Amino acid sequence: MDAVRWLTPEQLRSWIRFEAVIELMPAALDSQLQHDAQLTHFEYVVLSRLSEAPERVMRMTELAVTTNATPPRLSHVVTRLESRGFVERIPCPGDRRATNAHLTEAGWQKVVATAPGHVQTVRDHVVDLLSDEQLDQLGVIMETLLQKLDPGNSLKRDV
Repeated sequence: MDAVRWLTPEQLRSWIRFEAVIELMPAALDSQLQHDAQLTHFEYVVLSRLSEAPERVMRMTELAVTTNATPPRLSHVVTRLESRGFVERIPCPGDRRATNAHLTEAGWQKVVATAPGHVQTVRDHVVDLLSDEQLDQLGVIMETLLQKLDPGNSLKRDV
């Protein structure tokens, strides 16, 4: 068995800070979205992905992949969004076995109304706290981590 390569104090300090950020950031995003739009962050991500898709339609399986959701979790969330009139399920024209999710006009309006507050929260918690150089470094660091975590770019992180 190989010897454990323990973290140096500097590495441990960086890891603990990174871990704290990934624990606290989802709560900050959820809090703003719940308060301003009565949406969870994941619901907003689903609506956002659909808003960016051609004709605001995406196959449910692809939507699950790009949101990093299991099919049952996505189905549950889409059901909630359907009940609010933001999304509808429609048959996939090219594959009778598949179902598409379609962002309704009400869903589009929800994204349009919600986006400014969400962007402000992202600015308040990340973007505006960093210099341009730090933001560039953050982008490079995140891309390096994503190459390991998501080598196939299933989350469609490239803009």
